[in-house]
Amino acid sequence: MKIMSNYLFCYFTGNRPEEESVHFAVSKDGYNFEALNENKPVIHQTKGKKSSRDPFIFRDNDNVFHIIATDMRCHDGWNSNNSMVMWDSKDLINWENERIFDFSQFENTKNADRVWAPQVIYDDDKKEYMIYWSHSNKDDELPTILWYIYTKDFKSFTTKPKVLFKPKGNLAGIDGDIVKKDNKYYLYYADEKKDGICCAVSHKASGPYEEFENNKVSVANTKVEGNCIYKISGTQKYVMIMDKFVEGGYFMQETEDMFNFKKVDDNRFKINHLHPRHGSVLHITEEEYCKLKKHFNN
Repeated sequence: MKIMSNYLFCYFTGNRPEEESVHFAVSKDGYNFEALNENKPVIHQTKGKKSSRDPFIFRDNDNVFHIIATDMRCHDGWNSNNSMVMWDSKDLINWENERIFDFSQFENTKNADRVWAPQVIYDDDKKEYMIYWSHSNKDDELPTILWYIYTKDFKSFTTKPKVLFKPKGNLAGIDGDIVKKDNKYYLYYADEKKDGICCAVSHKASGPYEEFENNKVSVANTKVEGNCIYKISGTQKYVMIMDKFVEGGYFMQETEDMFNFKKVDDNRFKINHLHPRHGSVLHITEEEYCKLKKHFNN
C-alpha cells in the first residue's frame, strides 16, 4: 500500500477571469505550502465559460486523478451558471478529457442558475461515486443548498439530481465538504443563518444528515466559506482550511474529534502567499510529490 505522506493543494486565486483557473501547491506537512508553476495556472480551460472556480481534486478507485470545478465567470454575475467542468489525469501533470456537465438537461434543474463548488465522494454502500454541489434554481423557493447525483464513470449519471441537505435555518447552506471517519459521514458546510462553518452527520453518504445542537464548528472571528478538511498523515489530527472571503486570506483550524476545533496560529502555517480562494487538498505519495516539483518547478 502506497504511503500518502505529502499534500497537493488545488485552488483558484480570484474573481478576475485570468484568476478563475486551476492552480497547484504542494506540502510536506499539510501546513506549509509551496506554489507550483510560479503560482500560474496548470490547466487552461477551453470549454464552457472558460473560467473555473472551486476546483476539487481527487483520486478514484482505479488510481486515476480527476478535477471537478465550477464552470463560471463571476463577471457574468453570481446567478449565471448551470454547469460543472471536469478533467482526468494519470500522472497529475497531463490533464485531458475536458468536459462540461450541464444541469439544464434535467427537468428538476432545467432552470439552474447556480451550480457551485462540486465535490465527489465514493459511496461504499452504493458502489458508485456521489457528486454533490451547491445549487439553486431561479424558479423555486429553495435557497442555495446542497444537491447530489450519482455516476459510475464520470461520463454519464445513474440518477437524477436530488436535494442532499438543507439547513434547519432555511437559509443558504453551501460549499459542502464530506469526509468519512469511523463509518460516519461528516458534512461541513457554510451556513448563512449561523454565519460560519457547521457540521451535520450521517451513516450514509447521501444522508439524511443530522444537525446536532450547537453545530457551528468554525472558530474564526470573521466571515468564512470554501471549507476543506483533511487528515494530517501519521496523526489523529484533521485540519480545516477556509477562505476569509471578505477580509481576505485563509484561516486554519484543527481537531481530533471532528467537532471541537482550535485555531492554528498564523505563524504555524504558510498558505496565504498563494492568494488562494476555495480549493481542496489531496494526499499524495513522495514519488508524486517529487514528480510534480520536478515538472512544474524545473
